[in-house]
Amino acid sequence: MKSWGRWLLPSKLKHRIFVAFVLLILLPFGLLNFYNYHRIEDLMQEKISEQSHDQLENLHSQLLDQMSIAFKTLIFLEQDSTVKDVLKHPESRDVLDNKDLMEEKFKNLNNSFFLYNPSVYFSLLDLRGHVYTSYQPKKSLNYEELGGNPWFELAEKDTVPYRWVPNEENYVFRDVSTSPYLLSLYAILRERDGTPYGKARVSIDYSYWFQSTVSGSGLDQDYFIVTQEGETVARSVRDAALPDTVMERITGNRDDGYFIDADTDSLINYSYMDSVDWYMINRIPLSLLFGELDELKNKYFMTFFLLTAAFIAMTFLITHAFVRPLTHLQHKMKDAVAKNFKIRLPERKYAGEVLDLTRTFNGMLGDMDRMIGELRAEQRQKDAVRFQMLLAQMNPHFLLNTLNTMKWIALRHEQKDIADMCVSLGKLLETSLNAEVDLIHLRNELELIEAFVYIQQVRHNYRFDVRYDYDDSLHYALVPKLSLQPLVENAIQHGVSALPEGGRIRIRIRMLPERNALELEVEDNGIGIQQSLMSKRHRTRPGIGLTNVRERLRLLYKEEGELETVELEQGTLVRMTIPYLLSEPFKLGDEPSLPLAEGNKLNA
Repeated sequence: MKSWGRWLLPSKLKHRIFVAFVLLILLPFGLLNFYNYHRIEDLMQEKISEQSHDQLENLHSQLLDQMSIAFKTLIFLEQDSTVKDVLKHPESRDVLDNKDLMEEKFKNLNNSFFLYNPSVYFSLLDLRGHVYTSYQPKKSLNYEELGGNPWFELAEKDTVPYRWVPNEENYVFRDVSTSPYLLSLYAILRERDGTPYGKARVSIDYSYWFQSTVSGSGLDQDYFIVTQEGETVARSVRDAALPDTVMERITGNRDDGYFIDADTDSLINYSYMDSVDWYMINRIPLSLLFGELDELKNKYFMTFFLLTAAFIAMTFLITHAFVRPLTHLQHKMKDAVAKNFKIRLPERKYAGEVLDLTRTFNGMLGDMDRMIGELRAEQRQKDAVRFQMLLAQMNPHFLLNTLNTMKWIALRHEQKDIADMCVSLGKLLETSLNAEVDLIHLRNELELIEAFVYIQQVRHNYRFDVRYDYDDSLHYALVPKLSLQPLVENAIQHGVSALPEGGRIRIRIRMLPERNALELEVEDNGIGIQQSLMSKRHRTRPGIGLTNVRERLRLLYKEEGELETVELEQGTLVRMTIPYLLSEPFKLGDEPSLPLAEGNKLNA
């Protein structure tokens, strides 16, 4: 008993408030609301939804019946000897006689099949330039335009010479039909041996049928027909519309269901029609469903207010002890945010739990202030690197187009060396366009190096050669994009370019298993570091190649990326060490090519 008493009457204030709130407010109100209101509401929703779904299924069935009847009339026309004779031998009668015969056939079909059904419009074409219709067209008929309709072409190519086309724009005179769309059946009329002798189009004014069918539903509810793309093609009320959120939730899911739309406070019930890829939707205001529950809902709210008042009266005294210090603490917190976490809350004024909260908050302010400072410093550094990258791009789109022009001019004048240089330089520029990719395969990086080396060899009259030393198993190791190029460029510009001949550059790549790292070395037999530094005194612009690579390694690998320069007896060795990352494709046929900027590729 004592343990139960301690649980019901805990010593800490926050526990007392929690237990009182659960026992006096949440528990009774939650049970009452869940059992008496929520359950009844769900049952009514399910019942109304089932009834509404049955109505939608009935409408769907009626529409299928209309489509079936339209198909039967097409078969009747195809088998009618008079229709076949008019279409096959229009010259055997006068044009007006043929027209009167066809109109009489259309009239008989409408009286026989569609007397109490939606309006149906017939169009028949022979293969000699004549068109026969049962309606007054919106614009003058053009045989070539009508006969060249792509749906007829699809019906000709299809194994089944019939094709239903939903949402065809209404082609009937507006005084006859104001519906925006028609549901049309396109067909090729053929002999028994398959020889075509005419074309037929049977269109159903489903919008008119839909409005006339649902207008007598009784309740104040709306009906819609919506396409898979979310376009409303028929509605029971002229100005009724469904919100975009409802459209997005329904379209794309080829099934039936219902849900509550909170924005319009209504029950949405929908049914998918796979025959035409449409949705039939019914919207019922919730006020129609739950009007009888208003009285019970008032009782719920009355109970809630009474229990809430009792809770407020009971907890007023026990909350007064900490409301005032918490209010003061709240104001201090706002000041801390406004002053960028530079202030601290005084701890000597508080005691107990409020003191613990104050100390914790002061510690949090200190941590956040320090973290914000670190983030700002890192962001400034990233912005500086990004700025240098933007400066280095040099409008590559314009340069690529210019190089492409130069390449073709060189090919026309049989200057293959110039054309090859344009292609090599184009590869480098294309790679610089793609700023989204930081790591690429080693084989792609080596392709860029070969392109760069070719340009430099032509420039320096082949006074140096470059050799590569690596294992083929490293082809798919990941390296920073354009990381070897600055090292090779330094070896050429500050090393072997000063030699009259015999320059050598060695590129060695190997894996370090003990460190799980990849080591890349560029060695030259040039003039060396000291003599290169002396020549730099006469430069008007400082070099940024190695500095840029070192900074990129730091941003990509933190402390795991290294770049060191070793002075040799003759020449210089630059060694780059990075973590070994392998990204092999699933199969060689699916290997991705080097990422390039779309629309700026320089063709070889």
